[in-house]
Amino acid sequence: MAAAATVSRAWQQLRYSGSLLQFQHSRAAAQRLRCPAVQRRSFSNNKILVELDEGTGVAVMKMKSPPVNSFSLEFLTELSISLEKLENNKACRGVILTSVVPKIFSGGLDITEMCGKSEEHYAEFWKAVQQMWITLYNSSLVTIAAVNGSSPAGGCLMAMSCDYRIMADNPKYSIGLNETKLGIVAPFWFKDTMVNAIGHRATDRSIQLGLLYPAADALKIGIVDELAPEENIQKVAAEVMAQWLAVPDHARQLSKSSMRKPTVDHLLAHREADIQNFVRFISRDSIQKSLQMYMQMLKQKKA
Repeated sequence: MAAAATVSRAWQQLRYSGSLLQFQHSRAAAQRLRCPAVQRRSFSNNKILVELDEGTGVAVMKMKSPPVNSFSLEFLTELSISLEKLENNKACRGVILTSVVPKIFSGGLDITEMCGKSEEHYAEFWKAVQQMWITLYNSSLVTIAAVNGSSPAGGCLMAMSCDYRIMADNPKYSIGLNETKLGIVAPFWFKDTMVNAIGHRATDRSIQLGLLYPAADALKIGIVDELAPEENIQKVAAEVMAQWLAVPDHARQLSKSSMRKPTVDHLLAHREADIQNFVRFISRDSIQKSLQMYMQMLKQKKA
């Protein structure tokens, strides 16, 4: 009898354990439904691909507009909208900006947007350039440029607008504000951005001569903060991002604003005048001829 009672109790415990295990599995499944696993979200348009890891809070924004990720009106609009989407997403705390086009980060302003068009088009285009810079330079997110190719002119401006800049360690890649080489004058807010990055004297020389710096020289002068092997640049960017995200957002954001707001306010206060100055300048016959000659030279190189 005692043996039978023992077997009965053991059987009941086994049944209870099985029921408990089944209950635990059911509850875990319900919890997974209520709290789904961390998701990776992405959105893409013609020129920009964004991938957001909601677990880390880090987005990677990939420019995908061959041949050189030039700043066309469409490209600029998509970039600004993508940044604004990330700004409004509470899951996002930082963005890594990079390129999927081989050997190029960004070639800067699209010459075709500035040649043979109406004054209204020039005004719309320049306003889009301004907006891209305002959105990126003034972003509350941590912004890191993974410069995995050459980045002249507006591409350099884009990189310098980020909080931290990592460039591929390749002597064939260069970066700088080289507008004067094309007969164009960099506007004051391009200059202000570079002054804030590398100082007044280095900027004075760089923009007058239209210098493009190889990666090693760009590191020495301060246009970029770090060099990394090209195949590891995304890994290094993610590691740097983790260091920046270790700082409480509110403290970092207020500190960033205190440093950058005067530069942004300078443009905002003179935004319309800057647009009109650009339209007048780019509409000159001499400038249009220079741009046409440059475009012809590019076509001959392609041929």
